[in-house]
Amino acid sequence: MRILLLVNESASSVTARTRVLIQAALAEHHEVELAMTSRRGHASRLARGAASTGTDLVAVLGGDGTLNEAANGLAGTDCVLAPLPGGSTNVFARTIGLDDDPLNATRQTIGAISDKSIQSVGLGEVAGRYFLFHCGNGFDAAVVRQVERRPGVKRYASHPLFLWAGVDTWLRHYDRSRPRMKVVHPLATIDDSYLTIVLNTNPYTYLGSRPLSLAPSATLSNGLSVVALRTMSFQTMLGLLKDLFEGKPLENCDAVHVANDLSELSIVGHSPFPYQLDGDYLGEVNQLDFSWRPNTLRLVIPT
Repeated sequence: MRILLLVNESASSVTARTRVLIQAALAEHHEVELAMTSRRGHASRLARGAASTGTDLVAVLGGDGTLNEAANGLAGTDCVLAPLPGGSTNVFARTIGLDDDPLNATRQTIGAISDKSIQSVGLGEVAGRYFLFHCGNGFDAAVVRQVERRPGVKRYASHPLFLWAGVDTWLRHYDRSRPRMKVVHPLATIDDSYLTIVLNTNPYTYLGSRPLSLAPSATLSNGLSVVALRTMSFQTMLGLLKDLFEGKPLENCDAVHVANDLSELSIVGHSPFPYQLDGDYLGEVNQLDFSWRPNTLRLVIPT
């Protein structure tokens, strides 16, 4: 099998030693080419180029942002994507069952390739771009924006930084005085959302080893899920966080709207709102229209 190993050397868990060991392990039974990403968007171009020249599989050693770019380059092609965790959280790699250690994950991936454990999975699409696990709109994206302003801290202390950014954004950087957006889908219209997450998979993220589950029904084999928060009062937020840490379903909370298995939905801002895709902040928009695209990406699934 012809494999392109895409590596983001800036990712928090990537070292020269790790890269060399992973490349050597893959090369024991396959023809492996190495490529380094150097800027935003580079992984997408490299993956697309690999697919167009007959490469069978692209293995991505990096964070969720690099993985998203590679998925966008491979979507709709026969070339297979193999995630290898190299970032700080590695949401998607862990969601599909990979170990958070990149060397252990490589061994799992080699076994899955040998077993031909490859599936065609669905992706979310918005604003001309695919996403693997979620799109955050409003407060969630405002937190990501604060985190991305401190890349040096993110590399070495990502989880404490996210917690700090969440508190700082709550106190100083997000207007909680009024609803920010309307959510429209075939089952309902919600005109008073402060924060909206559209999910292609579950969990939403991980805090350390703990998954934060927003929509257990969200999987790669059915439509999108949407979670809209209809108040951001301090008391409600504390209750929701408690429920999340205890693994209780959000559907039981009156302050949260949840809908599953959607083929399309729209978010319309009452004013411009920030959004992020698979952990990458992408700016502010007035409206986003989402679609679910089944069987769009060929993916290695660990056995």
